[in-house]
Amino acid sequence: MTSETLWYAGRATGAVCLVLFTVVVLLGVAVRLKVRLPGLPRFGTLGLHRALSLSATGFLALHVATAVVDGYVAIEAVDVLVPFAGAYRPLWLGLGTVALDLLLAVLVTSLLRRRLGRRAWRAVHLLAYACWPVALAHGIGIGTDTGADWMTWLTAGCVAAALAALAARLAHARRAGRRTPAALLRIAEGARP
Repeated sequence: MTSETLWYAGRATGAVCLVLFTVVVLLGVAVRLKVRLPGLPRFGTLGLHRALSLSATGFLALHVATAVVDGYVAIEAVDVLVPFAGAYRPLWLGLGTVALDLLLAVLVTSLLRRRLGRRAWRAVHLLAYACWPVALAHGIGIGTDTGADWMTWLTAGCVAAALAALAARLAHARRAGRRTPAALLRIAEGARP
């Protein structure tokens, strides 16, 4: 594969990751709010969230691999796991590394969810709320298409969707805060109020 092909593949997979991880965040909020998507059974939203999470992770693996293999920019394998160690745009590359590390924590604990218990899994899974904006900042700071109109609109759309989901999630949490302590305890334990 030529360096130019790898460069285009890295750009494309970065944009696809932005869209897929945005949809994953939206679906995660929908699962938490118990939203049923039209045409899907109740468990369908959770299944779609999991499937798209794995698909997005696959695209992220391709994105990282093309960046490391491509000789145009000096990104070493260690830069993938150790934040801010790289020579190329260390801040922006480091943010991508932080986002990857957070995602790996979410992924590993999700795979071990039954062994960890719901509370431990949930505590780590909340890192997804930090992972998305850190990855977004990485893309804006280091992405070569950041100034392009199509990327600006794509990013703006993803940010608007994520902010709307976050607002819905916060509104739900605020409403849940008005419930009795016994109801909150049942919610924390995963039971229905």
